[in-house]
Amino acid sequence: MPALSTGSGSDTGLYELLAALPAQLQPHVDSQEDLTFLWDMFGEKSLHSLVKIHEKLHYYEKQNPMPILHGAAALADDLAEELQSKPLSSEIRELLKLLAKPSLKALLSVHDTVAQKNYDPVLPPMPDDIDEEEDSVKIIRLVKNREPLGATIKRDEHTGAIVVARIMRGGAADRSGLIHVGDELREVNGIPVDDKKPEEIIHILAQSQGAITFKIIPSVKEEMPVKEGKMFIRALFDYDPNEDKAIPCKEAGLAFRKGDVLQIMSQDDATWWQAKHEGDANPRAGLIPSKHFQERRFALRRPEVQVQPLKISNRKSYEEAVECEEIEEDAECAGHNSGSYLAGFRRSFRLSRKDKKTNKSMYECKKSDQYDTADIPTYEEVAKYRRQPNEKYRLVVLVGPVGVGLNELKRKLLISDTQHYGVTVPHTTRPRRSQESDGVEYIFISKHLFETDVQNNKFIEYGEYKNNYYGTSLDSVRSVLAKNKVCLLDVQPHTVKHLRTYEFKPFVIFIKPPSLDRLRETRKNAKIISSKDDKGTAKPFTEEDFHEMIKSAHVMESQYGHLFDKVIVNDDLATAYSELKTTFDRLETETFWVPVSWLHS
Repeated sequence: MPALSTGSGSDTGLYELLAALPAQLQPHVDSQEDLTFLWDMFGEKSLHSLVKIHEKLHYYEKQNPMPILHGAAALADDLAEELQSKPLSSEIRELLKLLAKPSLKALLSVHDTVAQKNYDPVLPPMPDDIDEEEDSVKIIRLVKNREPLGATIKRDEHTGAIVVARIMRGGAADRSGLIHVGDELREVNGIPVDDKKPEEIIHILAQSQGAITFKIIPSVKEEMPVKEGKMFIRALFDYDPNEDKAIPCKEAGLAFRKGDVLQIMSQDDATWWQAKHEGDANPRAGLIPSKHFQERRFALRRPEVQVQPLKISNRKSYEEAVECEEIEEDAECAGHNSGSYLAGFRRSFRLSRKDKKTNKSMYECKKSDQYDTADIPTYEEVAKYRRQPNEKYRLVVLVGPVGVGLNELKRKLLISDTQHYGVTVPHTTRPRRSQESDGVEYIFISKHLFETDVQNNKFIEYGEYKNNYYGTSLDSVRSVLAKNKVCLLDVQPHTVKHLRTYEFKPFVIFIKPPSLDRLRETRKNAKIISSKDDKGTAKPFTEEDFHEMIKSAHVMESQYGHLFDKVIVNDDLATAYSELKTTFDRLETETFWVPVSWLHS
């Protein structure tokens, strides 16, 4: 708390200090709501009166006034008697006359009565027939502004009493330290609540402003000391408490969006956690569904999908060459570029449209610690991570529908700095052609070795085309990273979750198509590899291609969007490339939230 200047020395009273507090705290208060709360609280008349009384009592306590004697009236009588035996001067006559006045005699009598009386409180004796089960009652007065009190109530199933169900961390009730979980509520602002429903009591509280008086019976439970929450999670779904019928109090709920990082303040309740947005200056926590509770709800909403490992013999055809996606007019097809740094990028094993319903790529990475849980997106525990100069670069995974321009963006990145960016070289079982070199266009291996590597889970993705296998291996990714390059990997979206390991620390970028009208406008002179014939020739986009692209993007985002770290809409190629390049620069220098497991091997 900042140091406060009293402005009038050490003798400034508590009343003057409190009156000056709001003005002096104003530069340090983040929101107008908090400032209004301070003014209302310190402007409360009853608080002013209590502080003034406190100051008066404190002053007299410091003075500690004690009577000089307890019998002033008797002393006055003795003095008058002695003076009468003396020669009567004018001064003696005046003093005798004064001592004989009834008013002075009454004043001295009152003085003696006060001086002889003990004003310490005298407690009545304990009655003999006291009920040992009788509850002690506590009166609590809280100043409420527009913010909620930060407590929820419920009716006890056994006793029928209204009790405090939970205290929201950082809320008004929590900050006061006067109300605790399990306290029984008897009255609110003098209104008995024994016969009222919790909803009615909440309505009374919501309508109340300023000071609220509670009569409660304290809980006998001892509460553990509250510790500041140090756990952070990334939300993998959108949540609106106003649409949640299960939440015990909608007003206490915390809304969030997919991708938000939340700080967990309490996990005392197995069903409802308390959290706040990371970096939020407001200390008040809100209710969110716990991970276990949300997983159960998600599991009930969606049908269970059984994923079976596929046999090699069940493979259908894969496109050997990726579609040509130039948006710039008359751009050269990326697959026709030469050079070792471009060879790998033109083969990403995208599914032919005619075979997409039966084609599947298989990838099983047993090292992925999220293999079992990523299918139910709820929360992911995260921590801050910043790449150190001596570390390998993070793997960059690019995801997007066929025709969106993903490979053209990747090509522009590769050309921009061939020493900094790299791509994997695919494996294949087809014979090497005369103009090809092993390890440049492809890594050529036997069918037996390919199938052995598949069984040993060495491939990220693999497929079959014209009776030959093609695949991207884990070792090919490691090879690029070992050269101190940023590895650009283009994969199917369902593969992403298995790459999310401590070794690769992938950053996933989703390249999203613009609107249908913009696709018609920007792709009118572009071409795409056609899979409708066996030649794999480049043909102009059709209306069917545009609809398929948008539909595919929607499916990808709805099913795997929780795994995407960045979404870039490829409306204009130059703009999308600039945004992509900026993202890469930030990735290498700035701090990001990553899964906690990535920080420990």
